Amino acid sequence: MPAASAELVEPSPDPETPQSLAEGAAVIAAAVRTLPSGPGVYRMLDRRGEALYVGKAGNLKRRVYSYTQIGKLPRRLQRMVAETVALEIVRTQSEVEALLLESNLIKRFMPRFNVLLRDDKSFPYILITGDHAYPQIRKHRGGQDATGSYYGPFASAGAVNRTVTALEKAFLLRSCSDAVFAQRTRPCLMYQIKRCSAPCVGRVDEAGYARLVAEARAFLTGSSQDFQEEMARAMEAAAERLDFEQAARYRDRLRALAHIQSSQDINVAGVEDADVVAAHQEGGQTCIQVFFFRVGRNYGNRAYFPSHDRQMELEEVLSSFLAQFYDNKPVPRTILTSHQPAEAALLAEALSSRAGRRVELTAPQRGDKRKLIDSALANARDALGRRMAESSAQAKLLQGLAERLGLDRTPERIEVYDNSHIQGANPYGAMIVAGPEGLRKSAYRKFAIRNTEAGRSSDDYAMMREVLTRRFARAQREDPERSEGQWPDLVLIDGGRGQLQVALEVLAELGIDDLDVAAVAKGPDRDAGRERIFLPDRPPLLLEPRDPVLYFIQRLRDEAHRFVIGTHRAGRSKARLTSALDEIPGIGARRKKALLLHFGSARGVERASLADLEKVEGISGTVARKIHAWFHRG
Repeated sequence: MPAASAELVEPSPDPETPQSLAEGAAVIAAAVRTLPSGPGVYRMLDRRGEALYVGKAGNLKRRVYSYTQIGKLPRRLQRMVAETVALEIVRTQSEVEALLLESNLIKRFMPRFNVLLRDDKSFPYILITGDHAYPQIRKHRGGQDATGSYYGPFASAGAVNRTVTALEKAFLLRSCSDAVFAQRTRPCLMYQIKRCSAPCVGRVDEAGYARLVAEARAFLTGSSQDFQEEMARAMEAAAERLDFEQAARYRDRLRALAHIQSSQDINVAGVEDADVVAAHQEGGQTCIQVFFFRVGRNYGNRAYFPSHDRQMELEEVLSSFLAQFYDNKPVPRTILTSHQPAEAALLAEALSSRAGRRVELTAPQRGDKRKLIDSALANARDALGRRMAESSAQAKLLQGLAERLGLDRTPERIEVYDNSHIQGANPYGAMIVAGPEGLRKSAYRKFAIRNTEAGRSSDDYAMMREVLTRRFARAQREDPERSEGQWPDLVLIDGGRGQLQVALEVLAELGIDDLDVAAVAKGPDRDAGRERIFLPDRPPLLLEPRDPVLYFIQRLRDEAHRFVIGTHRAGRSKARLTSALDEIPGIGARRKKALLLHFGSARGVERASLADLEKVEGISGTVARKIHAWFHRG
């Protein structure tokens, strides 16, 4: 990354005043006069100082000048120019460095005129630890800081879990934590079901276990053929000795390996360490499927739906996606693409720079590699079709909801609120969000109730008042002009007329008089299908039991209830376990420390057997029985 600091160039004289397209172009033209001709990254800023667009250039002056030719710009960039009041640049040493910085800044600032990769979760790996005499095999996600060997990435946690299970059956490696390993006195269930060799109690010595680990590592790095042939010979030899129990163990291990290979082997020449990236565009939307191939095995695939302007060409979307996708992920040696991305040579050079070795970026047109691409394209096409169908169905539901509730327009953002507590204990409020694309889980919010009096008295109205006040007071501070898409079009409250009145009072106190609000109450005996919908200044609305809009409302309410109940349980469990040791009579600071050091947490103490408690230094048999009885009373 470049060491140079950003430079702010020619801000608009009055950033608070809306400007026209010509005025925006004038701001950019004034900035061009002082721009260097070398490589760098530029940011278009709006009147609030937020990034509208991040771009890179081999020649900053020439690239930025093109934005002043407004007649040649697509409508998307014309809108961007009209909102631009300032320009910020960062000079770099090369265009490759500019491309790397550009992808980093796009992910950091999420400018709305760029292609945005919103689903950026890390991928899971298989880890065989290297800091223990008897290494552990487990699923790993996140930074690779632990000592050991990592294998992946896998497209999903499910793919890793299935592979780890099969590897346990094949190589009998332990999956328990080091703390559990150290405390075992007899084999656990994993040994009984033939998924572990029980090194914790000496059923296999260190040398024998090391051979199992070496075999597992060889298999995961692709050297499996010799090992499988050797195991097959050992099975036959055991059968000839009439040692059928040992032969059966070899058979089960071979079956486990065959299970992995049947789902992962692809047998395509030249595809050992590669990602296959296929993009399909339709209706202004793009789906990009990424398949992961390592050591000649398919480690799964994942679909992405980057956000971009409908007018953008597929090649441009693909190029921006690849730059952002590999910003924080290991780059394979080969990337096979369905289309030639824009500036493919520059992108390949940038990815090679990031990986520290040569990366081949190619779009095969024939042969086995093209068959892989065609398969990935079919997946992308199907995934986009399903998403568009879901979006269409969701749009109809939103339109129907607007008609049933008498709204002026179809809601783009619905917020649903609910509370949870047990007789006032550990009260929480929660908000879920839904829109045309379905549930927006990244926008969910939880609220720990601060009004202790409301909690003690189980005052649901006071809790809802606090939640709504905090939510919309913050919205007024952070987005007073409602330009960020964070304000709802419809607020749904789980409750009846009283809860609706609370919501209306909160909004009135905050000076908000243009939000649609409704409350949803269960019918008599809390029967689903007989919900009543309360609206301001209208009698309760009762929809037909088979109305799809009613089902949609039920789903929203149930999702809010699920989320707030989960939040409440987590908070209650945390509070209970945090204070549990403090509440046990006779357990002072020294014994509490000894227990936590031995078991790692209060939850570990709670789960411990009486025998395990007696092993803790400073805990006598009498005290151990007291602790055990405290956690298991009733």
